[in-house]
Amino acid sequence: MIPSDANLHPKFKRRAFLHTAALAPSASVLGMAGLAVSAEGQQDHPLTLSKPRVDLAHLPTPLEELPRLTKRLGGPRLLVKRDDQTGLALGGNKVRKLEFLVAQANAEGADTLVTSGSIQSNHCRQTAAAAARIGLRCVLLLGGKNPGGTSEGNLLLDRLLGAEVRFGEQTLEDVAKTLRAAGRRPYVIPIGGSNAVGATGYVAAMEELSDQLKQRSDNVDWIVVPTGSGGTQSGLAVGARSLGFAGKILGIGVGEPADETKQRLTPIANTTARHLNLSERFKPDDFEVNSDFLGGGYGVMGDLERKTIRMVAETEGLLLDPVYTGRAFGGLVELTKKGFFRKEETVLFWHTGGMPELFVSEYAGSLL
Repeated sequence: MIPSDANLHPKFKRRAFLHTAALAPSASVLGMAGLAVSAEGQQDHPLTLSKPRVDLAHLPTPLEELPRLTKRLGGPRLLVKRDDQTGLALGGNKVRKLEFLVAQANAEGADTLVTSGSIQSNHCRQTAAAAARIGLRCVLLLGGKNPGGTSEGNLLLDRLLGAEVRFGEQTLEDVAKTLRAAGRRPYVIPIGGSNAVGATGYVAAMEELSDQLKQRSDNVDWIVVPTGSGGTQSGLAVGARSLGFAGKILGIGVGEPADETKQRLTPIANTTARHLNLSERFKPDDFEVNSDFLGGGYGVMGDLERKTIRMVAETEGLLLDPVYTGRAFGGLVELTKKGFFRKEETVLFWHTGGMPELFVSEYAGSLL
Protein backbone atom coordinates (compact mmCIF):
# COMPACT_ATOMS: atom_id res chain seq x y z
CA MET A 1 0.00 0.00 0.00
CA ILE A 2 1.25 3.50 -0.83
CA PRO A 3 1.47 5.53 2.39
CA SER A 4 -1.02 8.34 2.87
CA ASP A 5 0.20 11.69 1.52
CA ALA A 6 -0.75 13.21 4.87
CA ASN A 7 1.91 11.12 6.61
CA LEU A 8 4.80 12.31 4.45
CA HIS A 9 7.16 15.22 4.92
CA PRO A 10 6.25 17.86 2.27
CA LYS A 11 9.43 17.41 0.24
CA PHE A 12 8.54 13.75 -0.38
CA LYS A 13 4.93 14.30 -1.38
CA ARG A 14 5.56 14.76 -5.09
CA ARG A 15 7.60 11.55 -5.28
CA ALA A 16 4.84 9.60 -3.56
CA PHE A 17 2.26 10.97 -6.00
CA LEU A 18 4.35 10.09 -9.03
CA HIS A 19 5.05 6.61 -7.67
CA THR A 20 1.32 6.02 -7.34
CA ALA A 21 0.88 7.09 -10.97
CA ALA A 22 3.64 4.72 -12.08
CA LEU A 23 1.94 1.77 -10.42
CA ALA A 24 -1.34 2.54 -12.17
CA PRO A 25 -0.52 2.83 -15.87
CA SER A 26 -4.15 2.85 -16.94
CA ALA A 27 -4.80 6.07 -15.05
CA SER A 28 -4.63 9.40 -16.81
CA VAL A 29 -1.49 11.00 -15.44
CA LEU A 30 -2.10 14.16 -17.47
CA GLY A 31 -5.18 15.20 -15.54
CA MET A 32 -3.49 14.65 -12.19
CA ALA A 33 -0.27 16.60 -12.68
CA GLY A 34 -1.49 19.58 -10.71
CA LEU A 35 -1.63 17.45 -7.56
CA ALA A 36 2.17 17.46 -7.53
CA VAL A 37 2.14 20.70 -5.51
CA SER A 38 1.57 19.99 -1.84
CA ALA A 39 -1.04 21.66 0.32
CA GLU A 40 1.77 23.42 2.18
CA GLY A 41 2.76 25.19 -1.06
CA GLN A 42 5.75 22.99 -1.91
CA GLN A 43 6.82 24.24 -5.35
CA ASP A 44 7.83 21.91 -8.16
CA HIS A 45 9.73 22.67 -11.36
CA PRO A 46 7.57 25.20 -13.22
CA LEU A 47 8.92 24.57 -16.73
CA THR A 48 7.88 20.92 -16.81
CA LEU A 49 5.21 20.53 -14.13
CA SER A 50 2.30 20.64 -16.59
CA LYS A 51 3.50 17.58 -18.50
CA PRO A 52 2.47 14.02 -17.57
CA ARG A 53 5.22 12.08 -15.83
CA VAL A 54 5.66 8.75 -14.08
CA ASP A 55 8.17 8.03 -11.35
CA LEU A 56 11.00 5.83 -12.64
CA ALA A 57 14.21 7.52 -11.52
CA HIS A 58 15.90 8.11 -8.17
CA LEU A 59 15.95 11.90 -8.12
CA PRO A 60 17.64 14.21 -7.52
CA THR A 61 20.85 12.50 -8.57
CA PRO A 62 23.97 13.43 -6.57
CA LEU A 63 26.12 16.42 -7.45
CA GLU A 64 29.66 15.58 -6.32
CA GLU A 65 33.10 17.15 -6.22
CA LEU A 66 36.03 15.45 -7.95
CA PRO A 67 38.89 16.85 -5.85
CA ARG A 68 41.55 14.26 -6.69
CA LEU A 69 40.99 14.59 -10.42
CA THR A 70 40.95 18.37 -10.10
CA LYS A 71 44.35 18.18 -8.43
CA ARG A 72 45.72 15.59 -10.83
CA LEU A 73 44.77 17.55 -13.95
CA GLY A 74 45.83 20.88 -12.45
CA GLY A 75 43.03 22.57 -14.30
CA PRO A 76 39.53 23.78 -13.41
CA ARG A 77 37.51 22.63 -10.42
CA LEU A 78 35.61 19.50 -11.48
CA LEU A 79 32.13 18.37 -10.44
CA VAL A 80 30.07 15.42 -11.63
CA LYS A 81 26.29 15.08 -11.94
CA ARG A 82 25.61 11.41 -11.25
CA ASP A 83 22.92 10.35 -13.71
CA ASP A 84 24.56 6.95 -13.65
CA GLN A 85 22.69 6.78 -10.32
CA THR A 86 19.12 7.19 -11.63
CA GLY A 87 18.42 3.71 -10.34
CA LEU A 88 16.28 1.82 -12.84
CA ALA A 89 18.11 -1.31 -14.08
CA LEU A 90 21.58 0.13 -13.35
CA GLY A 91 20.54 3.69 -14.16
CA GLY A 92 21.57 6.13 -16.85
CA ASN A 93 20.29 9.26 -18.52
CA LYS A 94 17.49 7.66 -20.55
CA VAL A 95 15.40 7.07 -17.43
CA ARG A 96 14.74 10.81 -17.17
CA LYS A 97 13.37 10.82 -20.73
CA LEU A 98 11.31 7.69 -20.13
CA GLU A 99 9.49 9.30 -17.20
CA PHE A 100 7.75 11.55 -19.73
CA LEU A 101 7.63 9.11 -22.66
CA VAL A 102 5.99 6.35 -20.63
CA ALA A 103 3.47 8.81 -19.21
CA GLN A 104 2.44 9.73 -22.74
CA ALA A 105 2.26 6.05 -23.69
CA ASN A 106 -0.10 5.51 -20.74
CA ALA A 107 -2.24 8.49 -21.74
CA GLU A 108 -2.57 7.04 -25.26
CA GLY A 109 -3.59 3.62 -23.92
CA ALA A 110 -0.52 1.81 -25.23
CA ASP A 111 0.26 -1.73 -24.12
CA THR A 112 3.70 -2.08 -25.74
CA LEU A 113 6.80 0.12 -25.88
CA VAL A 114 8.74 -0.16 -29.13
CA THR A 115 12.19 1.32 -29.69
CA SER A 116 15.52 0.63 -31.35
CA GLY A 117 19.26 0.99 -30.89
CA SER A 118 22.55 -0.82 -31.17
CA ILE A 119 23.06 -4.28 -29.71
CA GLN A 120 24.55 -2.70 -26.58
CA SER A 121 22.05 0.18 -26.42
CA ASN A 122 21.66 1.68 -22.95
CA HIS A 123 18.42 3.27 -24.10
CA CYS A 124 16.95 -0.10 -25.07
CA ARG A 125 17.91 -1.62 -21.72
CA GLN A 126 16.29 1.22 -19.80
CA THR A 127 13.17 1.12 -22.00
CA ALA A 128 12.82 -2.60 -21.29
CA ALA A 129 13.16 -1.89 -17.58
CA ALA A 130 10.59 0.91 -17.70
CA ALA A 131 8.12 -1.38 -19.46
CA ALA A 132 8.64 -4.07 -16.83
CA ARG A 133 8.22 -1.55 -14.02
CA ILE A 134 4.96 -0.16 -15.40
CA GLY A 135 3.50 -3.44 -16.64
CA LEU A 136 3.82 -2.92 -20.39
CA ARG A 137 5.28 -5.19 -23.04
CA CYS A 138 8.46 -4.15 -24.83
CA VAL A 139 9.80 -4.88 -28.31
CA LEU A 140 13.39 -3.87 -29.11
CA LEU A 141 14.71 -3.61 -32.65
CA LEU A 142 18.49 -3.92 -32.47
CA GLY A 143 20.87 -3.08 -35.29
CA GLY A 144 23.02 -5.72 -36.93
CA LYS A 145 22.77 -9.48 -36.78
CA ASN A 146 21.92 -11.61 -33.77
CA PRO A 147 25.35 -12.19 -32.20
CA GLY A 148 24.34 -15.62 -30.93
CA GLY A 149 26.16 -17.34 -28.10
CA THR A 150 25.97 -16.00 -24.57
CA SER A 151 24.28 -12.65 -24.18
CA GLU A 152 26.44 -9.96 -22.58
CA GLY A 153 26.01 -6.51 -21.10
CA ASN A 154 22.89 -4.65 -22.13
CA LEU A 155 21.67 -7.46 -24.39
CA LEU A 156 21.71 -9.84 -21.44
CA LEU A 157 19.70 -7.32 -19.41
CA ASP A 158 17.24 -6.69 -22.26
CA ARG A 159 16.33 -10.37 -22.25
CA LEU A 160 16.38 -10.67 -18.47
CA LEU A 161 13.90 -7.78 -18.30
CA GLY A 162 11.48 -9.66 -20.54
CA ALA A 163 11.81 -7.63 -23.73
CA GLU A 164 11.16 -9.22 -27.10
CA VAL A 165 14.41 -8.66 -29.00
CA ARG A 166 14.38 -8.49 -32.80
CA PHE A 167 17.22 -8.06 -35.28
CA GLY A 168 17.24 -7.18 -38.95
CA GLU A 169 16.37 -4.50 -41.49
CA GLN A 170 12.87 -3.62 -40.25
CA THR A 171 12.00 -0.06 -39.33
CA LEU A 172 10.27 0.93 -36.11
CA GLU A 173 7.10 1.63 -38.09
CA ASP A 174 7.30 -1.86 -39.65
CA VAL A 175 7.38 -3.35 -36.18
CA ALA A 176 4.53 -1.13 -35.03
CA LYS A 177 2.38 -2.20 -38.02
CA THR A 178 2.85 -5.89 -37.27
CA LEU A 179 1.93 -5.30 -33.64
CA ARG A 180 -1.21 -3.34 -34.57
CA ALA A 181 -2.21 -6.12 -36.95
CA ALA A 182 -1.93 -8.54 -34.02
CA GLY A 183 -4.25 -6.37 -31.91
CA ARG A 184 -1.56 -4.67 -29.84
CA ARG A 185 -1.32 -0.94 -29.09
CA PRO A 186 2.33 0.06 -29.62
CA TYR A 187 3.92 3.32 -28.56
CA VAL A 188 7.00 4.04 -30.68
CA ILE A 189 9.98 5.72 -29.00
CA PRO A 190 12.74 7.07 -31.28
CA ILE A 191 16.39 6.11 -30.85
CA GLY A 192 17.65 7.48 -27.54
CA GLY A 193 14.20 8.73 -26.60
CA SER A 194 15.30 11.91 -28.35
CA ASN A 195 12.17 13.82 -29.26
CA ALA A 196 10.33 16.71 -27.61
CA VAL A 197 8.67 14.49 -25.00
CA GLY A 198 11.87 12.70 -24.06
CA ALA A 199 14.02 15.84 -24.03
CA THR A 200 11.57 17.32 -21.53
CA GLY A 201 13.27 15.04 -19.02
CA TYR A 202 16.45 17.06 -19.40
CA VAL A 203 14.67 20.38 -19.12
CA ALA A 204 13.52 19.03 -15.74
CA ALA A 205 17.09 17.89 -15.06
CA MET A 206 18.34 21.42 -15.62
CA GLU A 207 15.74 22.67 -13.15
CA GLU A 208 17.00 20.05 -10.69
CA LEU A 209 20.62 21.15 -11.11
CA SER A 210 19.61 24.79 -10.66
CA ASP A 211 17.97 23.89 -7.36
CA GLN A 212 21.06 21.99 -6.20
CA LEU A 213 23.40 24.84 -7.07
CA LYS A 214 21.19 27.34 -5.25
CA GLN A 215 21.17 25.13 -2.16
CA ARG A 216 24.98 25.01 -2.25
CA SER A 217 25.38 28.71 -3.11
CA ASP A 218 27.46 27.44 -6.01
CA ASN A 219 27.68 27.90 -9.75
CA VAL A 220 29.30 26.23 -12.73
CA ASP A 221 30.92 27.79 -15.79
CA TRP A 222 30.69 24.74 -18.05
CA ILE A 223 28.55 21.63 -18.34
CA VAL A 224 30.25 18.91 -20.38
CA VAL A 225 27.99 16.08 -21.59
CA PRO A 226 28.27 13.21 -24.10
CA THR A 227 26.06 13.90 -27.09
CA GLY A 228 24.73 11.30 -29.50
CA SER A 229 21.06 11.15 -30.46
CA GLY A 230 20.70 14.67 -29.07
CA GLY A 231 17.87 14.62 -26.56
CA THR A 232 20.02 15.16 -23.49
CA GLN A 233 21.97 18.18 -24.73
CA SER A 234 18.86 19.67 -26.38
CA GLY A 235 16.84 19.41 -23.19
CA LEU A 236 19.64 20.91 -21.13
CA ALA A 237 19.90 23.79 -23.61
CA VAL A 238 16.18 24.56 -23.41
CA GLY A 239 16.25 24.43 -19.62
CA ALA A 240 19.43 26.51 -19.40
CA ARG A 241 18.11 29.32 -21.55
CA SER A 242 14.71 29.36 -19.85
CA LEU A 243 16.31 29.50 -16.41
CA GLY A 244 18.90 32.11 -17.34
CA PHE A 245 21.85 29.75 -16.76
CA ALA A 246 25.00 31.85 -17.20
CA GLY A 247 27.37 28.98 -18.01
CA LYS A 248 27.96 27.11 -21.26
CA ILE A 249 26.98 23.59 -22.30
CA LEU A 250 29.57 21.66 -24.30
CA GLY A 251 28.56 18.43 -25.97
CA ILE A 252 31.35 15.98 -26.72
CA GLY A 253 30.27 14.10 -29.82
CA VAL A 254 30.43 10.31 -29.67
CA GLY A 255 29.48 9.41 -33.23
CA GLU A 256 29.02 12.29 -35.67
CA PRO A 257 30.89 15.42 -36.82
CA ALA A 258 30.04 18.57 -34.90
CA ASP A 259 28.07 20.21 -37.73
CA GLU A 260 25.83 17.16 -38.13
CA THR A 261 25.28 16.99 -34.40
CA LYS A 262 24.25 20.66 -34.26
CA GLN A 263 21.79 20.05 -37.08
CA ARG A 264 20.34 17.18 -35.06
CA LEU A 265 20.10 19.20 -31.83
CA THR A 266 18.32 22.21 -33.32
CA PRO A 267 14.92 20.71 -34.20
CA ILE A 268 14.79 18.69 -30.98
CA ALA A 269 15.39 21.83 -28.92
CA ASN A 270 12.81 23.83 -30.87
CA THR A 271 10.09 21.20 -30.69
CA THR A 272 10.82 20.73 -26.99
CA ALA A 273 10.42 24.45 -26.35
CA ARG A 274 7.11 24.47 -28.22
CA HIS A 275 6.00 21.35 -26.35
CA LEU A 276 6.52 23.27 -23.10
CA ASN A 277 4.92 26.48 -24.43
CA LEU A 278 8.23 28.33 -24.14
CA SER A 279 9.21 31.18 -26.46
CA GLU A 280 12.86 30.14 -26.85
CA ARG A 281 14.03 29.22 -30.35
CA PHE A 282 17.38 27.77 -31.39
CA LYS A 283 19.64 27.65 -34.42
CA PRO A 284 22.68 25.38 -34.97
CA ASP A 285 25.19 28.00 -33.87
CA ASP A 286 23.51 28.16 -30.46
CA PHE A 287 25.05 24.80 -29.56
CA GLU A 288 28.64 24.08 -28.60
CA VAL A 289 29.77 20.66 -29.83
CA ASN A 290 33.27 19.21 -30.05
CA SER A 291 33.67 16.07 -32.15
CA ASP A 292 37.47 15.94 -32.19
CA PHE A 293 37.52 12.71 -30.19
CA LEU A 294 35.58 10.31 -32.42
CA GLY A 295 38.60 8.03 -32.82
CA GLY A 296 37.62 4.85 -34.64
CA GLY A 297 33.94 5.77 -34.68
CA TYR A 298 30.87 5.14 -32.58
CA GLY A 299 31.30 2.27 -30.12
CA VAL A 300 35.00 1.74 -30.90
CA MET A 301 37.07 2.03 -27.73
CA GLY A 302 40.54 3.42 -28.35
CA ASP A 303 43.45 4.58 -26.22
CA LEU A 304 41.64 7.76 -25.18
CA GLU A 305 38.68 5.92 -23.69
CA ARG A 306 40.82 3.16 -22.19
CA LYS A 307 43.21 5.54 -20.43
CA THR A 308 40.40 7.81 -19.24
CA ILE A 309 38.30 4.99 -17.81
CA ARG A 310 41.29 3.69 -15.85
CA MET A 311 42.42 7.11 -14.65
CA VAL A 312 38.98 8.16 -13.38
CA ALA A 313 38.40 4.79 -11.71
CA GLU A 314 41.80 4.81 -9.98
CA THR A 315 41.60 8.46 -8.96
CA GLU A 316 37.98 8.90 -7.86
CA GLY A 317 36.44 5.41 -7.74
CA LEU A 318 34.09 6.60 -10.49
CA LEU A 319 33.23 4.24 -13.35
CA LEU A 320 32.82 5.44 -16.92
CA ASP A 321 31.61 3.45 -19.91
CA PRO A 322 33.54 2.71 -23.14
CA VAL A 323 31.12 4.39 -25.58
CA TYR A 324 29.75 7.62 -24.12
CA THR A 325 31.22 8.83 -20.86
CA GLY A 326 34.71 7.39 -21.43
CA ARG A 327 34.98 9.31 -24.69
CA ALA A 328 33.35 12.49 -23.35
CA PHE A 329 35.44 12.63 -20.19
CA GLY A 330 38.50 11.86 -22.26
CA GLY A 331 37.64 14.91 -24.35
CA LEU A 332 37.29 16.97 -21.17
CA VAL A 333 40.76 15.83 -20.06
CA GLU A 334 42.35 16.64 -23.42
CA LEU A 335 40.68 20.06 -23.55
CA THR A 336 41.92 20.76 -20.02
CA LYS A 337 45.48 19.91 -21.06
CA LYS A 338 45.16 22.34 -23.97
CA GLY A 339 43.96 25.16 -21.70
CA PHE A 340 40.44 25.30 -23.12
CA PHE A 341 39.03 25.64 -19.58
CA ARG A 342 40.52 28.30 -17.31
CA LYS A 343 41.95 27.13 -14.00
CA GLU A 344 39.59 29.37 -12.02
CA GLU A 345 36.50 27.94 -13.74
CA THR A 346 34.18 25.19 -12.50
CA VAL A 347 33.38 22.39 -14.96
CA LEU A 348 30.53 19.95 -14.35
CA PHE A 349 30.65 16.60 -16.12
CA TRP A 350 27.17 15.14 -16.67
CA HIS A 351 27.57 11.39 -16.22
CA THR A 352 25.03 9.62 -18.43
CA GLY A 353 25.66 6.04 -17.27
CA GLY A 354 26.26 3.00 -19.46
CA MET A 355 27.94 0.68 -16.94
CA PRO A 356 26.75 -2.66 -18.43
CA GLU A 357 29.00 -2.08 -21.45
CA LEU A 358 32.06 -2.41 -19.23
CA PHE A 359 31.30 -6.12 -18.91
CA VAL A 360 31.07 -6.91 -22.62
CA SER A 361 34.04 -9.00 -23.71
CA GLU A 362 34.70 -6.68 -26.67
CA TYR A 363 35.59 -3.94 -24.17
CA ALA A 364 36.52 -5.74 -20.95
CA GLY A 365 39.26 -7.74 -22.63
CA SER A 366 41.24 -4.62 -23.52
CA LEU A 367 40.65 -2.45 -20.44
CA LEU A 368 43.43 -3.95 -18.36
